Amino acid sequence: MSMNKNTVLGWATFIMIFVGLGLIALGVFRYRDVSGWGFGAVGAGFFAIAWVFNALKGRV
Repeated sequence: MSMNKNTVLGWATFIMIFVGLGLIALGVFRYRDVSGWGFGAVGAGFFAIAWVFNALKGRV
């Protein structure tokens, strides 16, 4: 299977969304104190990076 740049960016976007959802879920369900806000913020950051990866598809 040959992976070009767009395929790699697609997989990176999928993995970043998956990890972001996991971090937000940890913040909501596992850590209910101040650290939960940190997990949620980092999860939102993962979504932002995944959005950038998705926007780069077809341009690099």
